[in-house]
Amino acid sequence: MTLREQIGQLFMMGFTGTTVNKELASFLTAYTPGGVIVFRRNLESVQQIVDLTNGLQKLSTASPLLIAIDQEGGRVSRLPAGFTIFPPCDQLGQCNSSELAYSAAATIAKELRAVGINMNMAPVLDVNSNRDNPVIGDRAFGATPDLVGAMGLATIGGLQDNLVIACGKHFPGHGDTAADSHKELPLVDAGLQRLRDTEFPPFQQAVRHGVASLMTAHVLYRALDPDAPATLSSVVIQRLLREEFRYDGVVFTDDLEMHAIIDHDGIGEAAVRSFVAGCDVLLICKDQDQVLTAMQAMERAVKDGRITQDRLKQSLVRVAQLKARYLHPYKPVTISDARLVVGCRSHKVLLDSWQKAYARIPKLMSSERPQSAPSHDSPVTHV
Repeated sequence: MTLREQIGQLFMMGFTGTTVNKELASFLTAYTPGGVIVFRRNLESVQQIVDLTNGLQKLSTASPLLIAIDQEGGRVSRLPAGFTIFPPCDQLGQCNSSELAYSAAATIAKELRAVGINMNMAPVLDVNSNRDNPVIGDRAFGATPDLVGAMGLATIGGLQDNLVIACGKHFPGHGDTAADSHKELPLVDAGLQRLRDTEFPPFQQAVRHGVASLMTAHVLYRALDPDAPATLSSVVIQRLLREEFRYDGVVFTDDLEMHAIIDHDGIGEAAVRSFVAGCDVLLICKDQDQVLTAMQAMERAVKDGRITQDRLKQSLVRVAQLKARYLHPYKPVTISDARLVVGCRSHKVLLDSWQKAYARIPKLMSSERPQSAPSHDSPVTHV
């Protein structure tokens, strides 16, 4: 691969539109990104998604694309009508059933895979420990690390056993924040022991049980690194995650266009800093010009020696191994197969059984129930 092609493999990008138009095709061919992420703006129907994912893969001749989505359930659901959409994770957590969590994730995975989507940016492994948190809320399985860890492991298993890549988020924990990283940089003042007792355990369990990828948090943890948010911190990514937790899977940044990052660094510098810190794949969810700027900054950083060849190779190997495990051998999806799977009777029966199980749970008084964060209708809702 040329240097430009190598750099491309380290990016996952979003795009506008519901088809592979000429501009998108030209960009994918010229810059060979390793993956794309799809949102509601890109998805209309089973037929359209099959055509879209097949069209995207046709343009990635050297290596199949990672095609990702945020399909957590509840308000963070990107799929259109006709798919099996599960309620938010906190309701699943209240059922406290690993079997149900596994079955729900397996259902999601089968429907995603049937339409050509091979990665789900889930599960949320954050512990919903701060009632003032504006962005996690009902996206978390619960308010204790044991519950979140158990439900997270079941979800990872349901996805990965059905050949959809799981991505645990948001490392090292976004549950104790009181600010929205889409809008500003959250600060966490909790001490190191509090982080080790509450925020870290679900991620440590996921690492031990083979989660294929993790996503960083755009959050500054004063006890870990007072100078940089996790996404840009070698202390958090390299020393804590890689060395202490012994994680050698693929690390994704959260969207680098979010204000927690972009208000402090230009997109090019943010891309280079996150990669130097230890992240493997740089996520930019909307602006194609920003993707190009970041790619060019990465290429300059390699040529200038700021990014070494050894560091570049580490991430390229991790991305290649991830694709080899989940994407090879690649074959296009078909509409006939997709229609047999998406929203099928057995999936509807499972959803109905889940809803009945949830209805039998005694509900907390409203003052005791963990608060749900407000819904965000932005194109980027990773955190």
